Formats: sequence, C-alpha cells, structure tokens
Amino acid sequence: MKIERLGQDKIRIFLTFDDLLERGIQKDDMWREIPKVHELFSEMMDQAYSELGFDVNGPLAVEVFALPAQGMVVIVTRGKMNGHVEEGQAVEDDDGEEELYEMEVTLEQSDNIMYLFRDFEDVISVARQLHSSRLTEDGRLYSYNGKYILTFESALVEQPQQNALIALLAEYGEATSVTYAMLEEYGKVIMPSGAVKQICTHFKP
Repeated sequence: MKIERLGQDKIRIFLTFDDLLERGIQKDDMWREIPKVHELFSEMMDQAYSELGFDVNGPLAVEVFALPAQGMVVIVTRGKMNGHVEEGQAVEDDDGEEELYEMEVTLEQSDNIMYLFRDFEDVISVARQLHSSRLTEDGRLYSYNGKYILTFESALVEQPQQNALIALLAEYGEATSVTYAMLEEYGKVIMPSGAVKQICTHFKP
C-alpha cells in the first residue's frame, strides 16, 4: 500500500492486488458493503494519518480506479459533499460517532497495462526483450514527471501473453499508481503507437 498527498484535502492510495489478497478482498469487493472493505478503509485512513498527518474529519469522497494489471488507485478527498449522497455509507469513529463518506466508483474506460521506468535504458532493455520474445511490437510511450511510462491495451494481448508481458515489464519497471486520465492530461506522448518496434529500430544493440 502506497500513500501520497495530492493536496491539502486530497490523497492517493495505491493498492496492489497482493494488498487486496492479503486481506481476503477481491477486486469486485471494493464497491460492496462488506466489513472487510470497511476494515481496509480504516487501515488506509490510519496509515494516511501516521504517514502524512491526513486527519479524517467530516465527510470524505472516495473514488476507486481499477487498473487491469497493477491493482487499484483510491483517491480520497476531504471536505463538504456537494448534492445528495447516492451511495452514502456510515462509518463509526473511535468515539462511536458516525461520519459519512461517499463512495464513488470510477472504472477506467480503457483497459491499459501501464509500467513506469526511471531510466530510458530500462525502456530500451524491456522493448528488446518484448521484441525478441515476440510478445508485442506495439505500445505507447509517455514521459511523466521526469520518468517514462509504457502503456499497452490489454484487449489487444491474449491472456497467456498478457501474463508474460506483465512479468517482463515488472523486471525492468514498476507498476504505477498514475491513472490513464492523469497520464493523458499531465504526461507527454513520445511515441503514440508501435513504441516497442520504434525503440528497437532506433536503438539497435
């Protein structure tokens, strides 16, 4: 579980699938009214307070973004809610008082596998491996906050190959908590398509 502050009243929590499995939670459980999800939420808020001093006061808006290969991104915003609560859930704090938070579930529209690389040499290395193993010649390459992110549409890769693709990407890079929407807005496209093929063409060993 990785937590970072996005603003005074907003934090982002990255949950890997291992984080969920350790707690006996399936991906689809995240937007269900079950005790173990409440326990996970309480754990996240405790960790946010201890690591960032993010105090849970009043209503919270919670957005959950499912990423196909990496896990889930949970964005928590503290403050007054606008309008009515469609899926209001009551949570008791330590004093037994109930605090209301709104659970908004937002799923990524495009099914993208995304991995972050700190060094361009790692991007070249993984592209060569993907090319030589004939897994894919596709991919889109972004620069984001001084790092590089390779994205692939999982729908274009068959399941057995998808596992091999992710295993290779994980060797050189790391799963990222950046959502595709954030990448489109704040990242810069270096290669819009065929990134693996282009990298292998331009950077021959």
